[in-house]
Amino acid sequence: MLITYTFFQHALLGSLLACLLCAMVGTYVVTRRMVIMGGGMAHASLGGVGLGAYFGFSPLVGAAVFALLSGLGIGALSSKKRVREDSAIALLWTLGMSIGILFSYLTPGFMTDLPAYLFGDVLSITPAEIGGLALVLLAVLAFWCLYANRLTLSAVYPQLASSRGIPVDLSQTFFTVAIAVVVTLSISSMGLLILNSLLVLPGAASRNLARNQKQYHLYSVLFALFSGIAGLCVSYSFGCSAGAAISLILTVIFAVTYAFRGRSA
Repeated sequence: MLITYTFFQHALLGSLLACLLCAMVGTYVVTRRMVIMGGGMAHASLGGVGLGAYFGFSPLVGAAVFALLSGLGIGALSSKKRVREDSAIALLWTLGMSIGILFSYLTPGFMTDLPAYLFGDVLSITPAEIGGLALVLLAVLAFWCLYANRLTLSAVYPQLASSRGIPVDLSQTFFTVAIAVVVTLSISSMGLLILNSLLVLPGAASRNLARNQKQYHLYSVLFALFSGIAGLCVSYSFGCSAGAAISLILTVIFAVTYAFRGRSA
């Protein structure tokens, strides 16, 4: 059986952890309307990948730095209305992509593993990457369990949350860091071009069905788990990108839940 192969066990565990992590962080991203920001951070991380390949340090470290700096940069540029948020996102998005592509081409012998970062290769995930995903997932889960109500209030009514002494900016900074970490740990397995869909679609689909916050998070996790398993099976059967297969399945789930929502409305 396929499940008896070690590489498939690693791929299955890695994809499930990545999907769960994206689903948990994604519920806040969708509620806080940070969808485009998440996409900007994911694409800007390519700049760090290209610099890492050119200068000889880990591309994943470069991706983490670029994703984090782009997220904090977007917040800093748009916080005082000096620059519109969508303009700040477009600026840093294109800057990161341009730097990444430029230095990938300048790398001696070209960066042969660039497609893996763009489209993902979950079958090559390592035990170290699985361990990193598990640790970050536990950290996010613990933080969410402790501060779920405060995070929800700060996401839906930031002014009210601020008036009650809840550090809204701190919670947004935490999730900016969380998105950067998710991007870093998932980029080589899922691919940065579709990471944003993994952050957004589970939460967006669950909003079509959920009637309260518990259902919202539960459906998001269930959709992520199902798409992770089904997407990996599709990837192995047809030899395609697991990230793309998972994203396509999530899109179908969103369409079905949206149609169901329209009928029940």
